[in-house]
Amino acid sequence: MILHLYFARRFVVSLLVIAGVLTALVVMVDLFDQTRRFSEFDIGFARLAELTLLNVPETLDQMLPLITILGTISLFLALARSSELVVTRATGRSAMRALLSPVIVVLIIGVFATTTLGPIVAATSKRYATLADSYRSGGISALSVSEDGLWLRQGDTSGQTVIRAARSNADASVLYDVTFVAYTRDGGPARRIEAASAALLDGEWSLRKAKVWPLASGLNPEATAAVHDLLKVDSTLTLDRIRESLGTPSGVSIWDMREFITQLELAGFSARKHEVWLQSQLARPLFLVAMVLIAAAFTMRHTRFGGTGTAVLAAVLLGFSLYFIRSFAQILGESGQIPVILSAWAAPLAAVLLGLGLLLRTEDG
Repeated sequence: MILHLYFARRFVVSLLVIAGVLTALVVMVDLFDQTRRFSEFDIGFARLAELTLLNVPETLDQMLPLITILGTISLFLALARSSELVVTRATGRSAMRALLSPVIVVLIIGVFATTTLGPIVAATSKRYATLADSYRSGGISALSVSEDGLWLRQGDTSGQTVIRAARSNADASVLYDVTFVAYTRDGGPARRIEAASAALLDGEWSLRKAKVWPLASGLNPEATAAVHDLLKVDSTLTLDRIRESLGTPSGVSIWDMREFITQLELAGFSARKHEVWLQSQLARPLFLVAMVLIAAAFTMRHTRFGGTGTAVLAAVLLGFSLYFIRSFAQILGESGQIPVILSAWAAPLAAVLLGLGLLLRTEDG
């Protein structure tokens, strides 16, 4: 038990060191990237730093498999150089038993990342998107999906417009049963528009069968209402920005994902991408275990045998290959080429079996 706790402590320290180094690099690179993105907007260094800190958690969350495999390599290389693995084997403990504590630690980390870090990443990603939108357009553009339908908000220097639609087509380019309520910069209502449909074109909404009620003070809205077969309304939204709002599952907490998927389907959108993401998050602890097994299979031998650099390179390359295969399987799942469960769980299961096979071959011949 004491030996397991010792290995677990050493593994946690290795992971923290690797995570700290990568965090510093990510912050530095992302700060330069944010500076480039917002170079044409005068927002100041403090706001750039805020955007960077809000964007970093999502990047680190995606890098968790890399942190795991590098932390495992660091642990077993240190144990091999100090001959602690030799002593451990001399006491009659097999390599598989020595791996028990790192596997348990990474399982705990995987569950924590899925259930706790994931919602934090969702919150920071939403905040980042909101701030970035406001800095670009001078207002806030947002999209949310609820049981009442789709809610959009677009903003510019003249004020805000709230848009509500009962449903949408699959790619969010056309909204149906739409209501526009425009507000001035001081917060007062300016006009209300109801239309059968609204298509988002380049810089404008094209509304069909629209009725417009002016809401200025002193006017009778119904008496001054006008009906239009076709009406153009300026827009700061783009299809890409709407799809980004719907197409980034990481912006939704895993605890709310099932309800969000239901709302997407009711609104007329395809939720397959979100279903794949949900299953891949549930399978993530298993994939992290696979990273530990693969890294250990290449680095648990004593350094006096030589070839340490080659073994480390092989472990990292194999880890990257498995990560690519996992991502590719998810893409196939999102496009409907393979079932959702298969796209999320097949790669982690195969990676675990591969890691176990390499360990058994290395340790037991």
